[in-house]
Amino acid sequence: MPTKEIVQHVGALLDLAGVLVIAVGVAVATVVFAVRCVRTRQVVAHYRAYRQGVGRAILLGLEFLVGGDIIRTVAVSPTFTSVGVLALIVLVRTFLSFSLEVELDGRWPWQGRPPADRPSVGARPQR
Repeated sequence: MPTKEIVQHVGALLDLAGVLVIAVGVAVATVVFAVRCVRTRQVVAHYRAYRQGVGRAILLGLEFLVGGDIIRTVAVSPTFTSVGVLALIVLVRTFLSFSLEVELDGRWPWQGRPPADRPSVGARPQR
């Protein structure tokens, strides 16, 4: 089997893995959400955790999909057109990943996580 065919198959397997990660992750998050809602009878209380689970599945799946695109484009057909298309795909997926990360954490990535023991700005000291 020629190298190009092997690389095409590896890229296709990474694409399949990405789709499966997204599908399984969304399914698992949905089942966990449904079980929690049935158990506690509170939908709103578990909605944020559900969104975070779905977002994490999408982020991980996007990483696999980008990997498959990179392998196929660089190893199989490195023309200016294919590299330009890859750059656009990676740009769009990076923007999606960045947006999802901000949505999941509720803060910009460069802000860092606040320490748990440090009081927030404007908080009154405990006596």
